[in-house]
Amino acid sequence: METKETQTENNGTPYPDIPAVMESKDSEYHDPGIISTVAIAGHPIHPILVTLPITMLLLLAGSDIAYYFTRDDFWARASIWLVGLGLVTAIAAAITGMSDFLRIKRVRKRTAGWAHMYINITILGLTAVNYVLRLGNPAGGILPVGIILSVIVAGLLGISGWYGGELVYRHKVSAIGPSSRKV
Repeated sequence: METKETQTENNGTPYPDIPAVMESKDSEYHDPGIISTVAIAGHPIHPILVTLPITMLLLLAGSDIAYYFTRDDFWARASIWLVGLGLVTAIAAAITGMSDFLRIKRVRKRTAGWAHMYINITILGLTAVNYVLRLGNPAGGILPVGIILSVIVAGLLGISGWYGGELVYRHKVSAIGPSSRKV
């Protein structure tokens, strides 16, 4: 792998270029970025919305673990609310994210864009299954499958967030500033 110094000498981008994980492109590093297709007053909506399902689904893993150790029905009731709210808010975040994915060419040209989308679709699917398992019997849906799904989703959220960060900070997607969506 190239060092920071040799990478900077090659294309001016002060990041390692690790194919299929991190793709660095000098023109993207120096341009002002591409604005989001779903924004209010120039501020992208997707980064605002994703905070809600991330919070709900991480708390879900925590409440499922608390139920595992205590067997207190309070945690089961908290979990059914968290998985339901996590699913609803994830759908809202997915709609805005998919709009950017479909309408911004740069996102579709990057491994990070595809990975972010596929991981989030997986998260949505696993969360929907987790919700359905708990309907009618919140405590019965936690052990063993619900807690496993919750922990898997929590891990996937971290990976997906990393790829989302790659899109924003490395490829300057949904950056605020003048740009052309043709890039």
